[in-house]
Amino acid sequence: MSLKKIHLLFLAAIIMTAAVFISGCASSPDTSQQQNSTSPTAFRSLDDIKKSGEITIGVFSDKAPFGYIDQNGEYQGYDIYYGNRLAKDLDVKVKYVSVEPANRVEYLKTGKVDVILANFTVTPERAEQVDFALPYMKVALGVVSPDGALITSPDQLKGKTLIVAKGTTAETYFSKNYPDIKLLKFDQYTETYNALLDGRGDAFSTDNTEVLAWALKNKGFTVGITSLGNIDTIAPAVQKGNKELLNFINDDIKKLASENFFHKDYEETLKPVYGSAVNPEDLVVEGGAVNNK
Repeated sequence: MSLKKIHLLFLAAIIMTAAVFISGCASSPDTSQQQNSTSPTAFRSLDDIKKSGEITIGVFSDKAPFGYIDQNGEYQGYDIYYGNRLAKDLDVKVKYVSVEPANRVEYLKTGKVDVILANFTVTPERAEQVDFALPYMKVALGVVSPDGALITSPDQLKGKTLIVAKGTTAETYFSKNYPDIKLLKFDQYTETYNALLDGRGDAFSTDNTEVLAWALKNKGFTVGITSLGNIDTIAPAVQKGNKELLNFINDDIKKLASENFFHKDYEETLKPVYGSAVNPEDLVVEGGAVNNK
């Protein structure tokens, strides 16, 4: 082999090595960014929120009467009534962000919101990922179905299809306790109710307070199972470790008890829907003190 050919082969090897090195360097930032995108984001402290003049709260936009957008494009409902007061007590403005059942934890962990007030049921699994404040409501599961084929027991759902929203306690409860029941799952509550109306499922399960409200507005449907599973609580949640904000919310909930605040919240947002069908004492929690009697 001539000296010239050896020289050319040597140059080619150098070029190929450089290309591999550059390619590897170019791909590294993308991989790192992808990994970091799923990592928890540093939370905003209480002082950060006050300095910014705004608190960001995750709520539902399609779960009346707890969190929904009215005909004027404004957020309304039981959770929003409290969210407005929390912002007032912090002396800041409030920015509401629409969330879905399955992404509530993610929105906290990634810093998209400071607080979740989206009808968030306290569970041990969720408490490992977020910090829950004191509760302001209690709830069990309910099941709504057509009057012509009313479901009054979970056993009647065997061989049938139950509609649930992803990431809810209803999904967890039935998956664990009734694995033989077929679950039809959707991301949004509007999708779940449309599926029930369209006959794509035999029944729908979520919080009993929610299905009771829906059945009152939709003739031909009844909540045949009004209380299923344990009596759970619903509470605000903050990112894990955000103790200052958590303590403020807890203190605020305790102070609001002197005003009977959450009973007023019920009167304004829920009573117009429930009327006499629901006893407020079966739902409202004041000062974070739960009485299951």
